[in-house]
Amino acid sequence: MLLPRILTALVLIPIVLAAILLPPTWLFASIVAVVFLAAHWEWSRLSLLRGEAARLAWLVLTAMAMTALWRLHDHRGIWVAGIAIGVLWWLLSLFWLRHYSFGASPTRENSLLKLLAGLLVFIPTWLSLIELHGYHNSHGQLSGRWWTLLVIVVVWSADTGAYFSGRFFGKRKLAPRISPGKTWAGVYGALVLGAIVCAGGGYLLGVHGTWGLLGMFVLGLATVAASVIGDLLESLLKRQANIKDSGRLFPGHGGLLDRMDSLFAALPVFVIGRILLGL
Repeated sequence: MLLPRILTALVLIPIVLAAILLPPTWLFASIVAVVFLAAHWEWSRLSLLRGEAARLAWLVLTAMAMTALWRLHDHRGIWVAGIAIGVLWWLLSLFWLRHYSFGASPTRENSLLKLLAGLLVFIPTWLSLIELHGYHNSHGQLSGRWWTLLVIVVVWSADTGAYFSGRFFGKRKLAPRISPGKTWAGVYGALVLGAIVCAGGGYLLGVHGTWGLLGMFVLGLATVAASVIGDLLESLLKRQANIKDSGRLFPGHGGLLDRMDSLFAALPVFVIGRILLGL
């Protein structure tokens, strides 16, 4: 299984870099919308929405909502409020993880609940990426592409820190009934490496001074903590749906949700935190 994962990563990394660094923000928004809708298709499967026609109809409604929000792109207050709603959702999801049997029954009500939760997962994250990608610094330069790359690298680094820390020091399980492979040692490794990368990346992007770098370090901690929550929530949904992987798009990696669950939670937190820091 290791070789397919490595090969898939080698193919995905240049594609992700090109998608972030090359297109203008309006095209980037369109590319991300397509990717997110594909991930939302997988989410509808985890939500146990029956029938491809029903799943397709829900996808069309989601696309219409995203189109309507894009028309409000110039109203930044509404845009940021949408991102903040995403942050609040991830805080509320802690209660779901605490009471992990909630919504487990395959009823129509629970399916609708999970579908609505999906909107709170995907749309604020989409808004976050567009807000970040289109950012101009104080000199009028479009530096948002690099900030977008930074948050993704932070999450990737956190995954690496979690892997090695959990492998060598992991004994105490984080949430054995949701994701048996995750340990507290893995979380600590993710937090440390992710926060260091966030502070270092912030320095490269012009954040200097003790307080500025400390703010970036704390932002890294919050971003990684959110990424862990996102990972756990998807694991919970897969367990409730009795599904191992959200999809089979990437050999050795599963589906889009399996690769992006951490980012869905991390991005709104990163963007709101960055705004609060005045960056």
